[in-house]
Amino acid sequence: MLPETLRTVDELEELLSRPSEQAVRAFAAVPGDVLILGAGGKMGPTLARMAVRASEAAGTGRRVVAVSRFGDPASREPLEACGVETIAGDLLDPAFVASLPEAPNVVFMAGMKFGSTGAEATTWAMNTHLPALVCQRFSHSRLVAFSTGNVYGLVPRDSGGSAEADAANPVGEYAMSCLGRERIVQYFSERDQVPAVLIRLNYATELRYGVLVDLAKKIADGEPVDLTMGYVNVIWQGDASALTLSTLPDCGLPPTIVNVAGPDVLHVRNVCERLAERMGTVARFVGEESDRALLNDGRRAHARYGEPAVSIERLLDWTADWVQRGGPTLGKPTRFESRDGKF
Repeated sequence: MLPETLRTVDELEELLSRPSEQAVRAFAAVPGDVLILGAGGKMGPTLARMAVRASEAAGTGRRVVAVSRFGDPASREPLEACGVETIAGDLLDPAFVASLPEAPNVVFMAGMKFGSTGAEATTWAMNTHLPALVCQRFSHSRLVAFSTGNVYGLVPRDSGGSAEADAANPVGEYAMSCLGRERIVQYFSERDQVPAVLIRLNYATELRYGVLVDLAKKIADGEPVDLTMGYVNVIWQGDASALTLSTLPDCGLPPTIVNVAGPDVLHVRNVCERLAERMGTVARFVGEESDRALLNDGRRAHARYGEPAVSIERLLDWTADWVQRGGPTLGKPTRFESRDGKF
């Protein structure tokens, strides 16, 4: 059962890390430790905690190891309290990557998006050079590597979104470098017979971060919402994590591409009006909707791994309540409205 509201960060973290039945079945089917690279970001801690819970529910003992810079040492403590081992270091350091423990299952989440404009060389190093280091180090592992729906480019809103078989058409250096990451994984997968999955994600959201939080905060602050990117996909971060872990048994040669997205193409104006109604206020707007947007078609993954457990109506309820009550946020806007690929 899903709660009507989420009142505390502890309640939020528990729900975010609750594994789906499909994720538990995946962990029962796939033996061995799990190494999560780049686990210190917005989604990594959720996925690491869920991996521990899925393993426990499946009755399969294993290590779940989270690797990140962990610039704030205190950020390791909540993970370790949940049974996640942590290792701190720089993944761009080949010696550090070489020192990491063996693991039959690797989830690769590290990458660079925000701040990429003006730091293009670092962006390409993080998004293409680092995957090469990882693929070579873990050439005998299953690899689930995060990519992004940005590799598809803008599509008509009535198209239903880009599907896995659609051609890539990246806009901007961030999206280009993410396609580069995919090509690196595909190269080493073929060369070394590394079974892999590529996760094209648009957009994970929770109550401290995400597209819905961005919109709700603008409404609460009386700021106008830019409608230029008039349509969007969102998926509850817990559902995105569960779907990602569920793909481990499907690592393939060549790599399997999986879109991770919500079931609906959301109209930004309509979403804002529904949030504003819940918050007892009125949404303000600027700009005009374009007929093209960055959209993913997640139906193939839903058919294979199950429909998302959290509906858009429940997400709107939770987000409006959380923001209106002044719940904590990460202070990191998604910039989903960018149409030129600059982040």
